[in-house]
Amino acid sequence: MPVITVTDASDARLADYRNLTDVALRRVLEPAGGLYMAEGAKVIVRAVAAGHRPRSVLVAQRWLDSVRYAIDPDVSILVASDEIMQSVTGFNVHRGALAAMHRPELPAIADVLRGARIVAVLEGIVDHTNVGAIFRSVAGMGADAVLVSPTCADPLYRRSVKVSMGTVFQVPWTRAEPWPGVLDHLREAGFVVAALALSPDAVALDDFAAQHRGRRIALVFGTEGDGLTRGAVARADATVTIPMYGGVDSLNVAAASAVAMWAVR
Repeated sequence: MPVITVTDASDARLADYRNLTDVALRRVLEPAGGLYMAEGAKVIVRAVAAGHRPRSVLVAQRWLDSVRYAIDPDVSILVASDEIMQSVTGFNVHRGALAAMHRPELPAIADVLRGARIVAVLEGIVDHTNVGAIFRSVAGMGADAVLVSPTCADPLYRRSVKVSMGTVFQVPWTRAEPWPGVLDHLREAGFVVAALALSPDAVALDDFAAQHRGRRIALVFGTEGDGLTRGAVARADATVTIPMYGGVDSLNVAAASAVAMWAVR
């Protein structure tokens, strides 16, 4: 495979890795350009194992052996110093490896739901860290799939992939469109749709889990600030809440997703 030592930060072959801290620019480049960024040797190897193909890989010399065995011979591996990597990307790449990955085509909703029993549905969650943490919870708690609303942050954004520890590659997911009409589709497919929200008529999570044990369940989680929209709540079979103590009204959405999926596992 071509292993290329790069000594100039202006090298054109580094174009995919420039200004990775600028979220606005990355939102334009990554989805539109058909790319996403995988960070860290373990994440890159997991992406390749899931069938994703790198366009190129950028590594520090000490991390070369941790990724080269997993990369096809026709993919360029660019080796650069820590200083050049930081200059190009805009941050300290302390995990030592990045890969510009070709973005796979998203599956149909029916394919994602086939055989699934527990599904997480994300509406408008804009924090990439939260999205990544939810995917890790889905994988760790044994849930089966994720549906992501059109306004939700990209699960394949670099920060989401990193926080998920690569579980975004192993958990089936796709965009949930049309929104919120897809919730009607879930109900028609036999799912009990539960909206996680603060509401006077909300059912406690434990009671909901006991009532619907063994059923197909879709748990719907809303944006960090305002929570679920009225349209999403109106399409749910039940509004569910996690009982809280100590004057705390709710959990962070990533923590709430872990608790909820554990309860209905």
